[in-house]
Amino acid sequence: MKHKSLNLNMIEELSTIKKEPKWMRDFRIKSFQTFQKQKNPPFGPSFSFDFHSITYYKKIDDKVHNNWKQVPKEARDTFDHLGLLDAEKKYLGGIGAQYESEVIYHNMIKELEDKNIIFCDTDTALKKYPELFKKYFNKLVKYDENKYTALNGAVWSGGTFIYVPPHTTIDRPLQSYFRINSKSMGQFERTLIIVDEDSHLHYMEGCTAPTYTDDSLHAAVVEIFVGKHASCRYTTIQNWSTDVYNLVTKRAFVSSYGKMEWIDGNIGSKVNMKYPCCILDGEYAEGNCISVAISKGNQKQDTGAKMIHLAPHTKSNIISKSIALDGGETNYRGKVYINRHAAGSQSSIKCDTIILDEKSKSDTIPTNIVENESSFLNHEATVSRISEEKLFYLQSRGVPKEKAKELLMMGFIDKLREELPMEYAVELNHLLKNYF
Repeated sequence: MKHKSLNLNMIEELSTIKKEPKWMRDFRIKSFQTFQKQKNPPFGPSFSFDFHSITYYKKIDDKVHNNWKQVPKEARDTFDHLGLLDAEKKYLGGIGAQYESEVIYHNMIKELEDKNIIFCDTDTALKKYPELFKKYFNKLVKYDENKYTALNGAVWSGGTFIYVPPHTTIDRPLQSYFRINSKSMGQFERTLIIVDEDSHLHYMEGCTAPTYTDDSLHAAVVEIFVGKHASCRYTTIQNWSTDVYNLVTKRAFVSSYGKMEWIDGNIGSKVNMKYPCCILDGEYAEGNCISVAISKGNQKQDTGAKMIHLAPHTKSNIISKSIALDGGETNYRGKVYINRHAAGSQSSIKCDTIILDEKSKSDTIPTNIVENESSFLNHEATVSRISEEKLFYLQSRGVPKEKAKELLMMGFIDKLREELPMEYAVELNHLLKNYF
């Protein structure tokens, strides 16, 4: 089943196919009407996209399976090649796999089911937990924020829904994997995560696509709610092919003494715009973001983070590492806002970029606002070339020049690799070796 035309009839038919309640159907229509009026966001790299060239909805199966043997062979073989089947057995508490527009596999260990944890695809959550779903959906990322949040609101499909009850710790990570496998494809998942009071979650996300000559579009929305004394870590390794426009809005709301961590790796895509955000709404809430962006050739990586301090004694930390080579473009675009009610708050921003040749470029574009006298904000930014002294030292010890460059680059992004689970760190190392 495939839908390519983007119009009101298509939106209504999509909602009918999914058997959605009237309020969601109305939400889609309202979002589509907003999308038609919106222009590209005033921030980020300039680009144009042909919205009539992509497929907006495509599914290969009518069910979400919990047994890999029931998944269509093409999809099963793809995820097996990516290592998902093996990872599920070894170290994950649960896993979801989306192929094109729909989640086709979802499973969770019984131990987590016994703790009343909800982990399913977002479409299923709308049907099975309607009151909980509606309470949080579209509360953090409004459909009319920009052209791509409106587009997601109109055609969203798939994604992840997680609810962790109070006083619950998940010892093993939960993971979702998103795969675009067709040319000129659009993927618009919607992820909604609620970590209730005094609970703790580590969620991991991966995404890939094969390379085609035609452009594809990935425009996701992520909303996360972190309760009092709760914590959430969201780890992403984004490795889209270089024909994918990755335009994502991610935001977390953090209550008193809560903690939100974004661990964000950006390697692939043609144009990447992603700025994970924490709204620190309760006293002593904490937000952290460690990100790496690597741009090669015609890639444009426009990444960063946003920290909004609304309560006293809140704390945020942003570490941004970027590498540009072979004509690539990497930009840090971030915002830290400490309002007048957030007395005694602290924020630290550290942006480091390495440019490997004359063709590549990088900019740091911060917005830092402090509205009270008892808070502290520190911003440090460096742009440099690869150290000739370190390169010479390694070569003098018998390390070939290209291998020496690779070692220096791996050391440069070591902070991100330290925060990754072992399996993700190994995957990241493999991906990066193909770049340098």
